[in-house]
Amino acid sequence: MQLAVWTYEGPPHVGAMRVAAGMEGLHYVLHAPQGDTYADLLFTMIERRDRRPPVTYTTFEARDLGGDTAALFQTAAREAYDRFRPEAMIVGASCTGELIQDDPAGLAQALGLPVPVVPLELPSYARKENWGAAETFYQIVRALADRTAAPPPREGRRPRAAVLGPTALGFRHRDDVREVRRLLEAMGVDVMLVAPMGARPAEIARIGAADLAVCLYPETAEAACRFLERQFRMPIVRTVPIGMGATRAFLAEVAEKAGVDPAPALRLADTEARLPWWSRSVDSTYLTGKRVFVFGDATHAIALARVAAEEIGFEVAGLGCYNRECARELRAAAARYAVEPLVTDDHLEVEAAVAAAAPELVIGTQMERHIAKRLGIPCAVISAPAHVEDYPARHAPFMGFEGANVLFDTLVHPLVMGLEEHLLAMFRGDFEFHDEAGPSHLASARPAAAPPQAVAQPAVGAPAASGAPPAPGAGAPGPAGPSPGVSGHGAPPAEAAGAGVTWTREAEEELRKIPFFVRGKARRNTEAYVRGRGLGEVTLELLYEAKAHHGR
Repeated sequence: MQLAVWTYEGPPHVGAMRVAAGMEGLHYVLHAPQGDTYADLLFTMIERRDRRPPVTYTTFEARDLGGDTAALFQTAAREAYDRFRPEAMIVGASCTGELIQDDPAGLAQALGLPVPVVPLELPSYARKENWGAAETFYQIVRALADRTAAPPPREGRRPRAAVLGPTALGFRHRDDVREVRRLLEAMGVDVMLVAPMGARPAEIARIGAADLAVCLYPETAEAACRFLERQFRMPIVRTVPIGMGATRAFLAEVAEKAGVDPAPALRLADTEARLPWWSRSVDSTYLTGKRVFVFGDATHAIALARVAAEEIGFEVAGLGCYNRECARELRAAAARYAVEPLVTDDHLEVEAAVAAAAPELVIGTQMERHIAKRLGIPCAVISAPAHVEDYPARHAPFMGFEGANVLFDTLVHPLVMGLEEHLLAMFRGDFEFHDEAGPSHLASARPAAAPPQAVAQPAVGAPAASGAPPAPGAGAPGPAGPSPGVSGHGAPPAEAAGAGVTWTREAEEELRKIPFFVRGKARRNTEAYVRGRGLGEVTLELLYEAKAHHGR
């Protein structure tokens, strides 16, 4: 175990909470100290749920460790059943509670509660959140599924599907389910069950009656799907419908395994999908070839790399994931783009890889948003962990044809906004657009007097004369551009500047005309060229020479 300021995944009991909070009629009794109740905030604050998770904590304290903590657990479990009357319960220990070794499974079994009790053995110091969610869902399906259930004869009815994998606190899971359900129903497939999200234990008991299952999120559902294959010989649809191509492939796989015609669902693309046209439009041509670094959970990272490369025209400069259980799939995807796979849960390794790749866009998690902001690179969040702004109140799926539209906006807008900021920075010296002028389209906001005249500045890196006021728009040495708080595109960190190399004012002003998303690379290339010639100052002439040198 490694101590870190940031973490991509919580301990496995948080994954179990995501399953429990997504289901109805299920209650989770967690053997945990008071401090482990923090997980409630993940659901009420970040996902903005209107109720707290269905979890009862034993909340033992330090003074309880010398007594009978097992009795505390049994009391908590019995009171939880009496209060909530669930249809089923799951029991387990948090990472701290695991150290006490009280055996919640055996203690709960001894109570003889009148509902199924599913014990969870989640090794907190060897596994993490996504594995915990997958193991919890698998154990629930394994314990509750009626082994005698089977699909009724197909004559006179539509095929029925079980959509598996969505949980509480899942990235866009609510909206993805709505979009996938719409596509399935358009092609004549009824959704019999969505689980864990929204499912009741009694519905999971009848899961064997489904004609096929859709493994929507492999991180959560793959283990349960393998069980359904073995136990019920159930066909599994494993194509994840993220992007135009994958959505069409998903519909084709469903049609093959359900015996239906995909044409009605495919026709929705003709009226709803805007990504194909927009990605070919004149406004998008400047995006072609932009280098992107993709990192997140394996499902979203692999899918977004494919969308970026094949549907928008980006170049994948880096690809990685934090969940080691999916390392094989990630490595296979990285090989397709001829990049080194990055499988790590250390955000410092990710930051170093992003800095080394010098991409023009980072596609990742909330943590990559912070990394990109520090490096002055735009970022699009496409995977958990994410913050509250990435759990929108509006419908914003990542899957299906509407999800492809959302993806286009998600990936392109950071670059478009960056171009707008670049133009504003270029014209900052204009009489209408300088920092002290109001909005030019409002007559009442126009400045009453002309802006102050520019004052000659020494070369960047040289000390300013005492008391000399700065020129308008002139700031600290370093690349110009929007302030760090604007749209997440801050200036590069101070250590990005070349050691021992200064810039003349003319060269610095010319550098500012380069779009911010490639300005850092232009600065580094120019300083490397100047140092290679044994010089210590970048002039306007040397800037042009370096541009010609690296352009050959």
